Amino acid sequence: MSAFRSTPPTSTSRATLPRAGRRLGGAAALALAALALTACQDGKGLQDEGAATFSDSAVATPSATATPGAGSGSASGSASGSATKTGSATKSGGAKATGGDAKGSSDPSAEGDRVTCNGSNTAVTVQAVSRPLNHMLITVKNTGKKNCDLTYYPVLRFDEMQWAPAARKDTQPQAVVTLAPGQSGYAGALLSAADGSGEGGVTGHRLTIAFQGRTPHSDGGASAVPSLPAAGVYYDSSLTVTYWQQSASDALGS
Repeated sequence: MSAFRSTPPTSTSRATLPRAGRRLGGAAALALAALALTACQDGKGLQDEGAATFSDSAVATPSATATPGAGSGSASGSASGSATKTGSATKSGGAKATGGDAKGSSDPSAEGDRVTCNGSNTAVTVQAVSRPLNHMLITVKNTGKKNCDLTYYPVLRFDEMQWAPAARKDTQPQAVVTLAPGQSGYAGALLSAADGSGEGGVTGHRLTIAFQGRTPHSDGGASAVPSLPAAGVYYDSSLTVTYWQQSASDALGS
């Protein structure tokens, strides 16, 4: 009986084991599935990270695309720099060209080539005129190769006279009279008073005309001794002269 009774427990144990085995098997299967799922998820996660990384690279691509833009900017800057250089060179060339033009060797009107008119570079003549009465016209012609300036007024001296005729202030021009080669300038001289109010009248036979320099009463160079009529020129204390003028009509006040 006891052997018989011991059978059911064995039988029962056998019956119980399959259930436990099934549970263990199920648990193992679940564990394996979980591991497999984890492994799969890790694999996909790495792929996603890889995709994210690629996406970052893709996002970086515009900045890489922008790099040519930066390069273009550099090229533009370089071009601009080159343009600036070229402009500077052109300016320098212009300055050199201007410097070449500034040389006075070929331009008689250039400041460096202008000289003072005097007896060495002009031809001077005098002529008595009927109108205005008792007047004389002095003509100075530039015979040189450079422009010359007639400064202030002529200083007249008849024979050995010890005084210098005064200049009429109302005849002073606004600018210095400049004569180009071959051009003439003029001055007028009132020899004597028409009403006879002058004193010490005398006839002069030799006339010396002195030229002034860049400052009043300074020496302008060689004097001129123009020819006078054979009968001479009568003058008295009324003798005055005009400033140098551009035209004979201005010199005579006509």
